[in-house]
Amino acid sequence: MTNDQKVAVITGGSRGIGRAIALRFAQAGYQLVLNARSALSPDLMAAIEDYGVQYAFVQGDITDPETATQIVTTTFERFGQLDVLVNNAGITNDKLVMAMSVADFEAVIDVNLVGTFRVTQVAFKKMLRQRSGCIINLSSVIGQHGNVGQANYAASKAGVIGLTQSLAKEGALRGVRCNAIAPGMITTEMTAALKPSMQEAIQAQIPLQRFGTPEEIADAALFLAENTYVTGQVLTVDGGMTI
Repeated sequence: MTNDQKVAVITGGSRGIGRAIALRFAQAGYQLVLNARSALSPDLMAAIEDYGVQYAFVQGDITDPETATQIVTTTFERFGQLDVLVNNAGITNDKLVMAMSVADFEAVIDVNLVGTFRVTQVAFKKMLRQRSGCIINLSSVIGQHGNVGQANYAASKAGVIGLTQSLAKEGALRGVRCNAIAPGMITTEMTAALKPSMQEAIQAQIPLQRFGTPEEIADAALFLAENTYVTGQVLTVDGGMTI
């Protein structure tokens, strides 16, 4: 591998938005290290291989410190560098606050915020030594504005924004950038499970009158990876829903 072949790590990279980001970066010529709790599907592996790039896979939960370390260790053992980290892995566990247990709250915080921190901390140290690197954190419009029944998710994604901005300040002097993406309603397995009437009601509140696609989030991620003068920002990709 030559130095101009960049390497991207993507957590939660087996399906949905993570899968789309993986394919978009592969199309752009990035070597990949993917992480997920479940195995990669044969069609995803074949699609990556069709782009002619190399990839590695680390199966595990990012709430496990050993998994976080293994993701970065595998990256350097296989490719010798780490250029982009996309923290995409996340979960939801929606309940009204009055019905939400502390365990419900902590479970979402542990994956979405603490898990993101675990992987980031290991990668950030390496990037600082390289004096280069880019971190992209998946937040959400819910982290910007809150939502009924999603206090745990909103808190976790708001925390991701604070983490992003702090990392941007800490990394800037050594050439390490950090940004966040705040998706709105995106067509995934989660939104597909909504009743048609609910989907219609939500779309009516979106100026562009449709849900976004995982590929549109992937395009935003690639932009943030490659524009070297953007750091500390939250790129909202929501069809105008929050204006």
